[in-house]
Amino acid sequence: MSTGGIIWKLEGSEILNKKYKIITVVAIGILLLLTYGVWQNRRSTPKKMSYTEFLQEIQENRVEKVYLDDGPTIHGFLKDDAEFITDNPRKEGFKEELLIQGIIVEEIRGREFLNQTIGYAVMMGLLVGGLLYISNKVPQAKGKTSKVSGMSIKPEESVRVKFSNIAGNEEAVHSVEELIDFIHNPEKYSKYGARLPRGVILYGPPGTGKTLLAKAIAGEAGVPFYAVSGSDFVQVYVGVGASRVRELFKKARQVGKCVIFIDEIDALGKKRDGGLDGRSNDERDQTLNALLAEMSGFNENEGIVVVAATNRLDTLDEALLRPGRFDRHIEIGLPDVKARIKILGLHSKNKPISKEVDLEKLAQQTVYFSGAQLENLMNEAAILAAKEGSGMIEDDHIEKAFYTVIAGFEKMDRSSISEVDRKITAYHEAGHALVTKLVAPENRVSRVTIIPSTKGAGGFSMNIPPNRMYFKKRDMENSIKIMLAGRCSEEIVFGKDNITTGASNDLEKATSVLTDMVRRFGMSESSGLLNYDVLYENGIREVQDNFLDEAKKILDALYIEVKDLLTENKALLKEIAIRLLAEETLDEEQLDHLVKKAV
Repeated sequence: MSTGGIIWKLEGSEILNKKYKIITVVAIGILLLLTYGVWQNRRSTPKKMSYTEFLQEIQENRVEKVYLDDGPTIHGFLKDDAEFITDNPRKEGFKEELLIQGIIVEEIRGREFLNQTIGYAVMMGLLVGGLLYISNKVPQAKGKTSKVSGMSIKPEESVRVKFSNIAGNEEAVHSVEELIDFIHNPEKYSKYGARLPRGVILYGPPGTGKTLLAKAIAGEAGVPFYAVSGSDFVQVYVGVGASRVRELFKKARQVGKCVIFIDEIDALGKKRDGGLDGRSNDERDQTLNALLAEMSGFNENEGIVVVAATNRLDTLDEALLRPGRFDRHIEIGLPDVKARIKILGLHSKNKPISKEVDLEKLAQQTVYFSGAQLENLMNEAAILAAKEGSGMIEDDHIEKAFYTVIAGFEKMDRSSISEVDRKITAYHEAGHALVTKLVAPENRVSRVTIIPSTKGAGGFSMNIPPNRMYFKKRDMENSIKIMLAGRCSEEIVFGKDNITTGASNDLEKATSVLTDMVRRFGMSESSGLLNYDVLYENGIREVQDNFLDEAKKILDALYIEVKDLLTENKALLKEIAIRLLAEETLDEEQLDHLVKKAV
């Protein structure tokens, strides 16, 4: 784990591999024993002849080889490879007589018994030796790690991340500042009878800085930082994850004051309702129970803080969220415009940024960008500037990086794109841009292009809505209209039978927004204020058909409105598409000029 201080030395898969090795060795040993037994018995049964017949064979010079031993019989081979046995005369000079006749004589004591004994001893020796070798290896691996869960804990002792490395999310930083004092002086709060949070859950979209904030808590407090992922505890074998949880907290208590960070905690902390089919996961349940028990077992003055991160707070078990465990929940949301300015400034600090670059303007264009995306944006701009050797990061580099992050790199070779495809793309993107200006004039359309990208997009329209805390029903409906405008434009211009697959991503997004409207936010007439997710959780599945019928009805109605709107403004739609075919890209100023001239 890149940020973790815990390295699992013996994973469940490794334990499984050890079992397979033991089984393999046993199977091979048994197979060898069976093979040897078959080989011993595969020889044809020797022909038993009388001693008189044996002497006759000698006189006729047909005996090739004789084995002599102390037993009651002797055996040998005729020259035609036939094996025989006969009575042993046990007389002196018998060997000499045979040698005189030119017969090969081998004198062996207890040959059959000796051969079998040695063979089986070798096979058993190999089998036992293999088992002992593997059994010795398993304890050694465990000895290097831990006796219970097979893991070696190596906390990150000196974390260099501080609150100064975090820009934006000031409310979240302020919410965890008192935890630093709690770690340093837990007795101070115990004196006043105060119980500070034992666990803190950081939740929000990916890339917003949850892991960074957790590391900053440890860095500001100057304590070891244990970092694990929720998936590290979930294993195939029942009980393995629970033992790992206990081992983690045992090591943390030995260290004393520290921060334990569990990333993606929803991997082990999901609700234990067993699902609608009544099935459950025993391993995950036991692991979660162990985590709950360990957190409840904290002493008031231990100075251990557990920080967890998740993208889905709503999926976590209620017992995990109750007071006394993870009882402080801090949202790490997408940064607003002021926070984006600070984040861009932080990631521009050690870069040669041109004075012409306006970070405030860039912050306004990067609505709904996470902190990780903003860092990636500035890094891509720096890479482009370094590649060109320009000496400074200019506006052009940032603009190229901006659209690289959004849509990927521009395709350099466009010879394979036909003129028909370019025309379809132009009308598709023109439809998106035009409907945005007509139904949501407060939105910015910073760029419309038909230049294909390496991500597979034939073009795109960059629609930037204003910052809002809440979304109105009308806003969500307008958003769906904008998404449907590309498909609708294709139908109006090229006919219903000539619509393309270019709207696949638009339809996915439109369906997602409509699903939230109906299922979660109670914004439909027939369903009223019901929340479908709650109904599903309680086993009420009859609402599915109602939802599909209602969602299709709403989507069809919105599509008709978009079609009427584009039909009324078909001339403007055509003009925007023609300009796109000629110039390939239109910026916001050019698009606004076309719209205002037509109106």
